[in-house]
Amino acid sequence: MSDTKIVCPHCAGEIKLTESLAGPLLADAKKEFQATIAKMSAETKKRQDELDAKEAGILKTVTDRINAERASIVREEAQKAQAQVKQELTATQAVMAEMEGKLAEAQKAQAEFLRKERALEDAKREMALTVEKQVTAGIEAARKTAEEGVKLKVLERDAKIADLTKHIEELKQKAEQGDQRLQGEVQELHLEGLLKATFPFDSIEPVGKGEYGGDILQVVRTSGARVCGKILWESKRTKHWSAGWLEKLRADQRTAKAEISAIVSQAMPDGVTAFGMIDGVCVCSANDKVFLPVAAMLRDKLIEVDAANVRHVGQQSKAELLYDYLTGPHFKQRIEAIVEAFSGMQEDLDKEIKAVSRIWDKRRAQINMVMAAVVGLHGDVSGIAGKSLQEVHGLQLEGLK
Repeated sequence: MSDTKIVCPHCAGEIKLTESLAGPLLADAKKEFQATIAKMSAETKKRQDELDAKEAGILKTVTDRINAERASIVREEAQKAQAQVKQELTATQAVMAEMEGKLAEAQKAQAEFLRKERALEDAKREMALTVEKQVTAGIEAARKTAEEGVKLKVLERDAKIADLTKHIEELKQKAEQGDQRLQGEVQELHLEGLLKATFPFDSIEPVGKGEYGGDILQVVRTSGARVCGKILWESKRTKHWSAGWLEKLRADQRTAKAEISAIVSQAMPDGVTAFGMIDGVCVCSANDKVFLPVAAMLRDKLIEVDAANVRHVGQQSKAELLYDYLTGPHFKQRIEAIVEAFSGMQEDLDKEIKAVSRIWDKRRAQINMVMAAVVGLHGDVSGIAGKSLQEVHGLQLEGLK
């Protein structure tokens, strides 16, 4: 250490600052510096702990709000389902009350019939015991017939109650699937954002509720703003694939006048892992690594077809234009719509014919049973009473011809 001099503030004398003299001063300064560093570290740690606590509190508040909103949505859906179930149960109770009223009327009519039969027995006590047994047998047959009719009504009521119970379970499942609907909307927004970011020249618009169907309509445009066609996207985020989606999307495609329709789904049909064409509809996985290449391929295909059509503009005759229309996608979509509508009408008609035939056969059998019982009862009484029994119109030979 080189000799350093310091000046005494009292006598102005110079003092050499040797290593032995400066050592204690340096040690004290070092201790004071280390204490300052330790104090600053403690304060820094304290502030960091306070920031971590505030961050945890904010995260808990946000989480609680999200859970509260989700619980509110579930409660609203459950209340709607309960209200609908209550309304349907009220309607069912009204139907059951009506059926009980009709049953009471039938029982009253049966009681009146029994009363008249007893009056007839009192008026004709001279008739033999055989007549009384045969009349009682006829009454029993009529009672059984009436009971069969009531039993059928009870079975129909039980079937309606079973259908309502099943419908209630379906409503409960819909209430539990409220979160799945929100998840589907999140996927739809994600796909819309990917399309807008990847294809800035195209018009990417969500399809409004109550319009022609689908979720996203992509209007393909070149860099020169020329419209080349439309792609109708349908987003699905469910656990199971439904074949009914294809027919609905084809109908929506015709309404939207789109050249291509595609379903982006989490669940894939049998035989398709990432991408495929099923009945003219493009089906692909919701994975971004699959969805974006498929979207680019479909878009390039529309641009190529439009470029080919542009080259032939002005060079085609009416016959050629008609041929292009007949071989193009729009004419195919029109024919498919007609065929699907006709097939649906034919299927509904077949079902109605079968249902009406079953009802007619059932009623014809019931009428035959009642007529057989009435004719048998009249024949038994007529065989005993003879000509003293008044004739009934419709049971003579002339009436049976």
